[in-house]
Amino acid sequence: MALGGMTTRALLLGVSIVSMGALVSETALAQAAAQAGDVQPQKPKPAKKKRAAAKPAVVPAQVASARAQIGRPGQSLDEITVTASKTEERAIDALAPVSVVTLEQIQGRQASTVGDLIYNVPGVWLQNRGDEPSTSINIRGLQDFGRVAVVVDGARQNYQRTGHFANGSFFLNPELIGGIDIVRGPTANIYGSGAIGGVASFRTKDIQDVLRPGETWGVDVNSVIGSNAGRALGSAFGGVRINPNIDFFAGGTYSTQENYRDGTGYEVANTGNRLSSGIAKLTVRPADGHEIKLGTVFQENLYSVGQPARLAGSPNSTNPNGTNNLGGTSIYATDVKNYTTTLGWKYSQPDDKLFDWDAKIYWNRTENDQVKTGHTSTTAFDGCRTPGNAISGCIGDPRGYTIDTYGFDVFNTSRVDIGDWHHAFTYGADGFRDEVSGFDKSGNSNVTTPSGTRSVFGGFGQWKVNYKSLVEVISGIRYDNYELSSPAGGTSGDRFSPKVTIGFLPGSIATPYFSYAEGYRAPSITETLVTGRHVAAGGGGAFAVCPDGLGFFCFLPNSKLRAETGKTMEAGLNLKKDGIFTGTDSFRGKLNVYQNNVEDYIDLVGPITTATNPTVCPAPMGTCYQYQNLAGGARIQGFEMETMYDANSWFVGVSGSVQSGKNNATGVGLYSIPSQKVTTTAGVRLLDNSITMSVMWTNVQGNKDIPASYLPATSYDLVNLYIMAKPTKDVTLNFSVENLLNQYYRPYAVPSSADFTSTQNDVKWASAGAGIVFKGGLKYHFGG
Repeated sequence: MALGGMTTRALLLGVSIVSMGALVSETALAQAAAQAGDVQPQKPKPAKKKRAAAKPAVVPAQVASARAQIGRPGQSLDEITVTASKTEERAIDALAPVSVVTLEQIQGRQASTVGDLIYNVPGVWLQNRGDEPSTSINIRGLQDFGRVAVVVDGARQNYQRTGHFANGSFFLNPELIGGIDIVRGPTANIYGSGAIGGVASFRTKDIQDVLRPGETWGVDVNSVIGSNAGRALGSAFGGVRINPNIDFFAGGTYSTQENYRDGTGYEVANTGNRLSSGIAKLTVRPADGHEIKLGTVFQENLYSVGQPARLAGSPNSTNPNGTNNLGGTSIYATDVKNYTTTLGWKYSQPDDKLFDWDAKIYWNRTENDQVKTGHTSTTAFDGCRTPGNAISGCIGDPRGYTIDTYGFDVFNTSRVDIGDWHHAFTYGADGFRDEVSGFDKSGNSNVTTPSGTRSVFGGFGQWKVNYKSLVEVISGIRYDNYELSSPAGGTSGDRFSPKVTIGFLPGSIATPYFSYAEGYRAPSITETLVTGRHVAAGGGGAFAVCPDGLGFFCFLPNSKLRAETGKTMEAGLNLKKDGIFTGTDSFRGKLNVYQNNVEDYIDLVGPITTATNPTVCPAPMGTCYQYQNLAGGARIQGFEMETMYDANSWFVGVSGSVQSGKNNATGVGLYSIPSQKVTTTAGVRLLDNSITMSVMWTNVQGNKDIPASYLPATSYDLVNLYIMAKPTKDVTLNFSVENLLNQYYRPYAVPSSADFTSTQNDVKWASAGAGIVFKGGLKYHFGG
């Protein structure tokens, strides 16, 4: 793929930084033995102590969180992660494409959406709508229906509803987030079933994010106001250490936003919302090394989704990104409630080599209750006193969707040292059950998002071995089994998925590694059982005779749908060096290339006509669409990089990703492949780190290798400025400018007709990002 001029300059800057690390890599062999402890840390035996003096928590992120509270700088790739291999390791040492977003970074962003926190992560993209506050994550061109495993405090987020949006999203208030780990590709297949694209793991805030060293209680109060238009947020989180073995933490947030204007000055309807949330966690340590944590999160999102009809000549109907029909779409007043409850038990003792376990059970529910408030015409339907049609129902009609996910995840690590060989055996099991239900008074959305149950279970074993500081090998195998059922039919399947990774000179300046990993994704309820009719905007044009009546075209179920299998080959290079020019500077970098061959890739296929394929689309249907396994599957390949040089008083880094993906049968690009991007981050720290000023410039080149039925994403430059100041140890001031260049941008492809004259205008208008936004925030800490 060709790179634009600005992208090339950004990449050159990144290459220069990486080259700096390469200059010192010649000393890698000499330093390998001296740094062996970086790879296979040996837990020292603690001194004898009374139980009352037990360490206050087991959570690895505690150290990083405490550091963030007092404003000390740090390399995010030095953070501890367990997502890639379920064993504790620094992200820079992981033989996998891992990225970490720290609490310090989160606090400085003043994020309105989850996407504001991860848009710069290589290989990661967001499919967001301004009138829909949920988030859909795309990793390496894979998204929807669980291809990316999203977990919050270890609980799977499996919400999905078919419509003019992503088929798989989740609700999470960014003010609740205490840390993010992202693993790209199926190398983390032991983390859970289905993650052929990767894993996005979110940790919500906990007591260690509020209490400072030496405190037994603490409270953080935060407030943010912003422009474009009427943005405001307030939150309070507090914790108390009742004694060394009992902690309690709780907090809540409330935010509001009015309709924003995009970069053209056009007000995007229904982008206002009201978000509220609450969180509580109780931690008990009944014995040394044991920690039991009960946590619950509640969130409510109030908003309207859909776009009204536009007047001819409206700015967004004639801008350079394509023309639209101006009919608008149905509008729904929406109330989404999300509940997550987790109960976990961890055990870890430095001198216990046999047991180091983490066990968790969880429940997650997403309730989406809607009432239709607007329609595309003024015509009454089938005796309704209000406008409507058979697909979307009548104005005033309710509809709703509920998904309950029940799950568990348990694993243990046993360690054995034999001479210079260090072995870690990790083994466990996990599973979840989705229960989906829906209703629609006079429409048929409960048909296109069918009810049913899906049960997915799996187990894994992993062997991680390190020889001195010369070589590290990680091998594992995972077994998955699924069963899907509903009154309309069902399917089932199982598979073993292997992985193997080998890395050389772990712990040295330069660590190359190579890996092969497979992942297995069970088809979703919607992909297998979706059925019903669809009409054109406005309710006109009945051209197909579907089983449930006339429609524009018919959705057909496919009970013979096979699960997808992702097979990824990858080569990576980890770079790390301290004391390059001074005694305190550091460089970190992760680079990798990959190719993912997805067998039995599932996509919505159509239009299928009765005349050309009567077996799939029997008479008298006329025109049909169906989820099918693509012949030959799909191939996705790309390059990713993440670098950061930190001189304490200033820092600069570059991250970026370039990728492509094709339908192997047709040679046509996949619409889910995101744009290529390069993000340059630079900043300074002043007055003993009490002031941090930074800029993030993301250059995006829209992907145009997509099917003709999609309008490509735009190319753009997104520049954000951030300032964080701590005039006292208890007061933090934040200021930010988002989209400094006030650009119109639409990050992902939009479904449309081949000539772009009938774009699904609700998606096009609502997917445009906000124009320039100013934000200011004040955070105050109480504690003692």
